[in-house]
Amino acid sequence: MREQRAIPIVVLAVVVSLFLVVSCTQTGDAGITGVIKTKLAADERVRASEINVDTANGVVTLTGNVDTEEARDRAIQLAKETSGVRDVKDMISVRSGTESGNAPEPDRTVGEQVDDAGITMRVKARLLEDPLVKGMQIDVDTRDGVVFLTGTVPGDAERNQAIELARTTEGVKSVEPNFK
Repeated sequence: MREQRAIPIVVLAVVVSLFLVVSCTQTGDAGITGVIKTKLAADERVRASEINVDTANGVVTLTGNVDTEEARDRAIQLAKETSGVRDVKDMISVRSGTESGNAPEPDRTVGEQVDDAGITMRVKARLLEDPLVKGMQIDVDTRDGVVFLTGTVPGDAERNQAIELARTTEGVKSVEPNFK
């Protein structure tokens, strides 16, 4: 009697395991972006907060600024080694200068950081809701109320709409577009 009960449980476990394997291998663009961001955050050579990751049809675009060529090369390597990535577009800039490369960062309160995160969420939501703007191809970052828009925008109408949506979002002081 026990053997008869164990067989359906084993079959169920196998089916669930296969489902999980298939689900994990069918990674979409959002999944690829998440995996790369996790890899960048876990790597000691890369300052993940300074690199933006966007994925469209398996093509990953890395943008941002880093202190060293080593950090840039490592970020590209991590992206290329990620399952589902067809190509990596490198738009990472390496800071140059005679100093250590660490820009002074003013002390910010938790409230200021939360405000910026809220602005980023509101802008991204507006971009995603707009039928003209392809919000998934635009990365939004906010620093002291200044919104930085980065990504690929196919035309002037979409570019201008994205800037206007960001500019008219509550809490935004100014907008710095960096579109291709």
